[in-house]
Amino acid sequence: MVSYKYNNTIFLQHFQVFLQRSDILEVLGIIAEFNPLHNGHKYLINEAKKHGTVICAVSGNFLQRGDTAIFEKRNRAKAALSCGADLVVELPVCYSMSTAQNFALGGVSILAALGCNTLMFGSECGDVDTLVKTSEILTSDKFAKLLPSYLEKGLTFAKARQCAAEDCGAPKGILEGANNNLAVEYITAARNINCKMAFKTVKRVGTMHDSDDLSGTFASASAIREIIKTDGLSACEKYLPLEAYNIFKTADYSDILNIDNAIMAVLRSKPKSDFYNLPDLSEGVENKLYSAIKKSAGFDELCQSIKVKRYTLARIRRLVLSAFLGIDNRLFMKTPPYVRILGFNKTGESFLRQNKEQCPIPVIMRVNEIDGLDDNAHYMFEVENRATDLYALSFKKPFDCSLEYTAGLIKWDF
Repeated sequence: MVSYKYNNTIFLQHFQVFLQRSDILEVLGIIAEFNPLHNGHKYLINEAKKHGTVICAVSGNFLQRGDTAIFEKRNRAKAALSCGADLVVELPVCYSMSTAQNFALGGVSILAALGCNTLMFGSECGDVDTLVKTSEILTSDKFAKLLPSYLEKGLTFAKARQCAAEDCGAPKGILEGANNNLAVEYITAARNINCKMAFKTVKRVGTMHDSDDLSGTFASASAIREIIKTDGLSACEKYLPLEAYNIFKTADYSDILNIDNAIMAVLRSKPKSDFYNLPDLSEGVENKLYSAIKKSAGFDELCQSIKVKRYTLARIRRLVLSAFLGIDNRLFMKTPPYVRILGFNKTGESFLRQNKEQCPIPVIMRVNEIDGLDDNAHYMFEVENRATDLYALSFKKPFDCSLEYTAGLIKWDF
């Protein structure tokens, strides 16, 4: 089992200073895709708002399932602010389109750097103690010894992980719930960077993750996306908060099928060496990928042709899109080099004014502030900029390049 080391000191020192301040109440962080922001997300934000200031880390324009976000990240940030978030920051694409472990590390690190003392998330089980216990099991020596035996049986990593965890005493099926799984990764990431966050969870209400059930007023994000693409946004109005609906109704939506040829054109132009350092790579899949590119006519065909038993389809899709976007492994399982602000309301602005200088990593309000940072920061922004420019082609009416340079901060209700 691979182990990763983190620079814990800066996060721990910052957190101790933050917790000693008497003028700060609870600051709650939420990590989310909001793809799109629906009634279940509004419920989570409302619950967080009962306890204090709410900061949301929102995914970039390519997501964990290996797909484009249905709405551009700034529209999703506006939706979050309209539904009660006080401050919205970016979860860069190097983390938003990655493994659950790297996704969690990126989000937790950013929120911890900003001073969040509580992480809030939805879960199928609705019990923090169970999730904490499961996290402890996954980082135990016993689990580390058992996991390889299941992987040797040819199981996917997710299935092998579940089996090994249950053998160590984890509740049956605890990691089969997508929200449970992410919650455990958030808790584990916080422990790995030595961040003494508290955790709060709300039990997922309505339909389950990826369910196509459309009864009631709660629907999964995946079901809502399908409705938008087939029947238009108005057909799913009842599943979205009115505030978010009013933002999305003026926005075009993305469809990865619109960049099918672009994906294949970029991949076919790459030398074989470009596939050697992709993130989350193992078992020589890069060789199979390179060969399949020369024979496949489109993105879906390519992903299906290189799917192997140990790799989920989502993992394959992320791998292919990482090659398309030029994402390598240099930031994989490393903490982000900066925090980028997308928008805020007056409460969020006041929070930033009081806490920005205490943040252990640079807080970016304007793109030119990245110029003086290190190579990792430059790389992360270059990837983000390239991803957004290519994402622009996935709309019926593509938007111009350089949005990462030209888009201003979102100031909500000023």
